[in-house]
Amino acid sequence: MRAVWYDRQGAADEILVCGELPTPEAGHGEVRVRLEASGVNPSDTYRRRGPPAMEYQRVVTNSDGAGVVDQVGPGAPEHWLGKRIWLYNGQRNGRWQGTAAEFIALSSDLVTELPDHVSFAEGATLGVPGMTAHRCVFVAGPVQGKTLLVTGGAGAVGHYAVQLATWAGARVIATVSSAEKAERARAGGAAHVIDYRREDVAARILDITGGIGVDHIVEVDFGGNLAAALRCVRVNGSIAVYATNGDREPRVPMRELMQRNLAVYSMSLAGVPHADRRRAQSDIAGWTASPGRILSVAARFPLFETAAAHQEVERGGKVGTVIVEPQR
Repeated sequence: MRAVWYDRQGAADEILVCGELPTPEAGHGEVRVRLEASGVNPSDTYRRRGPPAMEYQRVVTNSDGAGVVDQVGPGAPEHWLGKRIWLYNGQRNGRWQGTAAEFIALSSDLVTELPDHVSFAEGATLGVPGMTAHRCVFVAGPVQGKTLLVTGGAGAVGHYAVQLATWAGARVIATVSSAEKAERARAGGAAHVIDYRREDVAARILDITGGIGVDHIVEVDFGGNLAAALRCVRVNGSIAVYATNGDREPRVPMRELMQRNLAVYSMSLAGVPHADRRRAQSDIAGWTASPGRILSVAARFPLFETAAAHQEVERGGKVGTVIVEPQR
């Protein structure tokens, strides 16, 4: 099969190799997917550049994808054969073979059926961003009737968080950095949108909520936004953290968190309990089948231009997920 891999870490255009590798076979409990699209996440570029160090001598890059199950291994449910699916964590959890390839074999637990009306490119945007968004929205419990703040509400994870929270009955306040992104957040269901570059986020939130604050925050930059978050989250509220690039080692005022009974949930998708990941897949399947969902493809590249796709992600400013597609 055709695939794109690296055997050392560094810049995409220096180390990514496009060539032939043996086509994998589905092992016990696994299915093999004939890939039609591969999603490139920021985490894929981090792992390619390092740190952390490589876990394997060779890595086929990218972790998300979509395609058709063409082989079912021993112990895997036969009903998957021939199904259109999306997948997540392809190049994770003990696997060196990712989705920048024509085929991947992986646990049947990591695939979810893709509705016929959703394209493979759109399906490849769901994996890590969608699963991360679900965890961060629901980790503290049901959100129906609650008010949530989603920071970065137009980003890959944030936009799915806005949509999933709205779908589940929450009122959503989103922060964005431009008028274009404000429209995107509103299209996803945000009831209120705040431009954090022009407005005092905490003051606006307190005004919107009548001084009460929000019940829960889905946080794209815990360190960078901590001061504002503490001003606008209510007593007994919670914060779910999936990134902290603005300050990687923030000073956390534990006494204030304790006095206000605030809960902080940090997450890495690979470590989320199995039952919670299965619930996320089920909920995302239900939401994906519902009308009005927005699955955003930022750009599309052929497989042999995977390095250019990684560079597109690293430039920043994209709206949605960059996709790589095998050319058969």
